[in-house]
Amino acid sequence: MDKKPFIQKIEELRNSRVISYLTSDRQGPINARVAMDIIPIVSRQLRAIGRTKNIDLFLYSAGGDTMVPWRLVSMMREYCDKFSVIIPYKAHSAATMISLGADEIVMSDLSELSPIDPSTANVFNPQDPKNPQNKIPISVEDVMAYFDLAKNKFGIKNDEDLTKIFNKFVESNPQIHPLALGNVNRTHNLIRILAKRLLKSHNSPMKEDEIEKVVDYFTEKLYSHQYFIGRKEAKEDLGVRAVVNADETLSKVMTELYEAYKEEMELGKVWNPESELGENAMQNKKDYKIAFVESRDLSNCFTLSVEYKKQQVAAAQPTPQGPIQMPREQVVWRVISQGWK
Repeated sequence: MDKKPFIQKIEELRNSRVISYLTSDRQGPINARVAMDIIPIVSRQLRAIGRTKNIDLFLYSAGGDTMVPWRLVSMMREYCDKFSVIIPYKAHSAATMISLGADEIVMSDLSELSPIDPSTANVFNPQDPKNPQNKIPISVEDVMAYFDLAKNKFGIKNDEDLTKIFNKFVESNPQIHPLALGNVNRTHNLIRILAKRLLKSHNSPMKEDEIEKVVDYFTEKLYSHQYFIGRKEAKEDLGVRAVVNADETLSKVMTELYEAYKEEMELGKVWNPESELGENAMQNKKDYKIAFVESRDLSNCFTLSVEYKKQQVAAAQPTPQGPIQMPREQVVWRVISQGWK
């Protein structure tokens, strides 16, 4: 489906120039995250547009690198007087941070934001017992909730008992290295600083107490990363003044443009290696479009090529005499190429 007419329609309705940025939230390898590799791509789009009064970022993403929002927002502000974000559906985590940096956050009844508390993973994180090659991510909010439980729910206040609580946490199985907790704290502080800077970048800056309220809610007081926030709650309860309700005409075009991307990116489709291989096939290669950065004049797409192959593998089969190895067919896959085009 041609997306250009919908982009142009939004530009007409909003008197703006539109850049769309979408990342796939499909399962398996068919997903993409907000990442730094979009910065030169968006820069190319902005230079093609040139300095203009209003720029709208049409945004759909489940999140990603929390270092991207400030870099992206500050760059886009160099090319316009007013920077806005249009959310057709999901703008979670890092995408919520991008939205917090906008002068306007245009939302329909379908649009949703999320908390921006991250999970951290580095070499000091505990090893995943099910997959020793991986580290278990640590949620910033889970760590804070643990100590909040000890202090405020169980009434543990003195330093000696808090030290015991800390040691119990660190000595858990799998063990949590103190430096992993240090990384959690550093990341939590960084997220708060970035969120404040993004809110302060507005053309009509918010007051300090208003900024603190918004940052507290999005980093600490919603308690679950799966808590999704609609436009009414964002504006009236959480204090995000930049939220603007899309009228019926704009909402319709927002949905139409999102549906066009949804069809092309196969968003919402369950990824299953067997079905991707195809019935009665032994080998297959499929190409996927997992991210877009587009305007009415330029289009950039991140594509992923995956090879699927059916092969025989040995699997343990229980018997009265004990487990024996039996051949079984299994579909294996591997990424053979990926990148922006």
